[in-house]
Amino acid sequence: MTYTAWIILTAALVGLSCSLIGVFLILRKMAMMADAISHTVLLGIVVAFMMTRELNGPHMLIGAIIAGLLTALFVQWLNQLNIEQHASIGIVFTTLFAIGVILISTSVGNAHLDVQHALMGEITFIPWNTMTLPIVGQVPEATAILALVLIIVLICIIFFYKEWKITSFDPALAASLGIPVVFLHYLFMSLVSITTVASFDAVGAIMVVAMLITPAASAYLWTDKLSMMLVISALFGVVSAVGGYYIAAWIDTSISASMAFATGIVFLCSFIGSPKHGLLSKLNRPTRVVS
Repeated sequence: MTYTAWIILTAALVGLSCSLIGVFLILRKMAMMADAISHTVLLGIVVAFMMTRELNGPHMLIGAIIAGLLTALFVQWLNQLNIEQHASIGIVFTTLFAIGVILISTSVGNAHLDVQHALMGEITFIPWNTMTLPIVGQVPEATAILALVLIIVLICIIFFYKEWKITSFDPALAASLGIPVVFLHYLFMSLVSITTVASFDAVGAIMVVAMLITPAASAYLWTDKLSMMLVISALFGVVSAVGGYYIAAWIDTSISASMAFATGIVFLCSFIGSPKHGLLSKLNRPTRVVS
């Protein structure tokens, strides 16, 4: 494959994984949690590096997952203290992210780990860091990891589809049916953390947030059926990744930022043109006259 093809494939894998997870974030009204976890995983990555002094390895993923779970636990704990969920997310998000930034500035030293890299990523470097896989041969390491994460996400969604569907729409009913709501919640938070950290190095936090929220929000305007929403969200994620790359090539700017911008264009088109919830369809509906 060509250099450009690897970049587009990597971005498409990010779009697929994040957009599928994002559907359940939107349905659970936890969109801001995506923003929080995509930033607080920085703390887990920094702490893992400080303990091992290595930038590559499973310890980085473990540290990020722990940070994501801690974020969910702290938000839940503050929520139980009668602090509103959005306020709880804001408190935990800013505090843990600030600690991560401080540790980078004071304790990381000369390692290639900085705030700008964490926020924006550098997808153009992806094709150079390769690994050898059986049969496939040489592939970029980030692409292989993202492909594995996508497989894990798909398996979890297929295996727990009914349970997550019920817990997303009616957690009280799910609990009364004996479904382990708490376990599924933290399993879902683990998936969000895994997906986020797998995408983190390649595309940065900005694109991760955009891909987690915007394709799913766009798909929500097109359908009320969960299965179709997952398919449409995944399609929008891939379209945004591919379209964003060509926007970046056209105006010579950041690829990750352009892909995030492309998700906004997709949402705007959905907001205007959706046949059921779009602006044009609402304007064209006949006004009911009450006699």
